[in-house]
Amino acid sequence: MENFVINLGRQLGSGGREIGKALASHYGIAFYDKELINLAAEESGLDVRFFKQNDERNKRSLMGGIFGMRFPFTLDGNLGHGTPLDGDHLFKVQSDVIRKAAGRGSGLFVGRCADYVLRDHPRAVSIFISAHKADRLQRIARQYGITDLQQAENLMLKADRKRSEYYNFYSLKVWGAAASYDLCINSSVLGVERTVQYLCSFIDQRFGF
Repeated sequence: MENFVINLGRQLGSGGREIGKALASHYGIAFYDKELINLAAEESGLDVRFFKQNDERNKRSLMGGIFGMRFPFTLDGNLGHGTPLDGDHLFKVQSDVIRKAAGRGSGLFVGRCADYVLRDHPRAVSIFISAHKADRLQRIARQYGITDLQQAENLMLKADRKRSEYYNFYSLKVWGAAASYDLCINSSVLGVERTVQYLCSFIDQRFGF
């Protein structure tokens, strides 16, 4: 079987990560989400804490913040002590990591503009997972141990803003918009398990499995 990639965008609380892991398991392919942070840190020599703190943040949202400062969080000196960093550099590092991972074999990539980074891959499919607000809030509350739904909603809105700004800035497309992906699906309609089944059918037809 030729290598293929699945790029998965998701709203916080949509069950996107769970769906992505189920798809990767079904097809027996690598799963990349937070794993990309560790790989990017290894590739660049930057401390992993730097990537965790600034994951999926665009250059504009970081202007005047930590980017533009002289940051000594390097491990092996690849960038040198006190090298000035910005969001473009971080995006390039992560993009290189995504391309290298896709070159090694089939995989599923969660977020981080992977659909844009791998836009020239000959066998790629891009999917966006959304969900009804009530379902998202309940899932966020369970995941983060939050009892106050207003706090869960604040977290949801903050995540949506961060992810959309990052995606829109670097891909020049619109996060969550149908035109930006091959398929957009609301996981609340079928539930997580049947959404996975539906997506497997779609992916099978997309790649001729």
